[in-house]
Amino acid sequence: MSEKKEKVSKLAVFIDSIFATIFILLFMLSLQLLLQKVNLEGLDAIGQALDDMEITDYAFSTVREDSVSADPNIVIINIGPLDRSGIADQIRIADKFGAKVIGVDSFFKGYNGDTLGSYNLANAIANARAEVVMVAKVDQSDSLVGIEEATELYDHIYISDSMFIQNTHLAMANLDTDADNQDDVKICRAFPPTRTLISGGEAYIAFGAKMAQLYDSSKIDKLLERENEYEVINFRGDVLLSPNYVDYTNFTLGSRVVDDKYMCFEVLDYDQVLAEDFVPEMIKDRIVLIGYLGERLGAPEWEDKFFTPLNNKIAGRANPDMYGPVIHANIAAMVLNGDYVDGFEESTENILGILLLFINVLLFSIIYHTMDAWYDGITKLIQLVEIIALTFVVVVVFSSYNFKMELAIAFFGIALVGDLLEIYYGVIKNIINRKKLEKLLTLVRKSG
Repeated sequence: MSEKKEKVSKLAVFIDSIFATIFILLFMLSLQLLLQKVNLEGLDAIGQALDDMEITDYAFSTVREDSVSADPNIVIINIGPLDRSGIADQIRIADKFGAKVIGVDSFFKGYNGDTLGSYNLANAIANARAEVVMVAKVDQSDSLVGIEEATELYDHIYISDSMFIQNTHLAMANLDTDADNQDDVKICRAFPPTRTLISGGEAYIAFGAKMAQLYDSSKIDKLLERENEYEVINFRGDVLLSPNYVDYTNFTLGSRVVDDKYMCFEVLDYDQVLAEDFVPEMIKDRIVLIGYLGERLGAPEWEDKFFTPLNNKIAGRANPDMYGPVIHANIAAMVLNGDYVDGFEESTENILGILLLFINVLLFSIIYHTMDAWYDGITKLIQLVEIIALTFVVVVVFSSYNFKMELAIAFFGIALVGDLLEIYYGVIKNIINRKKLEKLLTLVRKSG
């Protein structure tokens, strides 16, 4: 241990820790900007896998599995390969059996080569006794695309043709993903509760939230009072069917078959509905969500499918796991149950992350000056323990209290602090001190 390190004052260590923290933050920012600009195939694959994963995904896919239970308010109907007449029959049957709300997660444009079927569908929608919700998509025109200040401004809405939305409510089907187009990987963890068109000033409520509002008008107030630009979806479950309960050769679920471990939302395939092969209680006084869940339930298809935190493979995902209608059902269930996911403001998260990073820098600086020979081993051990402990805290807090802690700065900083602190003391500080020394010598020469 050098004499110089023994004589370093506490104040000097504290000041060095501040500058070292700034250095590490600048390094992290520079690395982030570099990876955004440079496309290195190997790093990109690793980065994509890490970017796809959040720690709370583990809580959704594993920790919460035993608490999943069937939702009593919602049933989902698969439209499968049905044409417009078939979908019209599904709507009439759902209405006949006393559905309180019918949500149709599909767009209908033009006659699509089926004039009779189109009129049949329009008639079924317009004459339903239940409240019918049709999807809409708020979007940006080309004049707004690419303008950073206009990221959350919308001036265009995509809806079904007017004949299909008579006597209905329009609700926004937008989901939050990082995908630029339909062919990109679509990871869905959140949704926008409302969006307003800048052209007409008309506000649209999220599709799942609108169905919940029509089912129980008192439930929407809590969502709107939160005033969040995006809401994290507190995923309740999927319609994952177990082979123990489903015979894919002679496909029929018959009456209500629900197993908490495999199915959260009761589901009916298109042919079951048309044959009225279900008990009336599955439909009566419930939200009936009609949408595409594959050509048949359980078929391995990827159309209108998303990656969600319930995916069994939480990093480097292989196959999307949830259809769009099921995500909307999860949103509706969340609103009806009022079990929202809370979290810190972004500024609070950043301050907390920087504070945790500074504490580590200060601790490691003390070790660097007082236990030089043990520095590498002790700091690596502390880093490992901290990352495990932080991960445990994030998962437990999320699972127990529906509180999502985003500590990216803390995790990334803790992983880098040991090595970067050595660079700061061994390179950055020496360079600064050398410049100060040269400046001092120059002044001495000039004065002499």
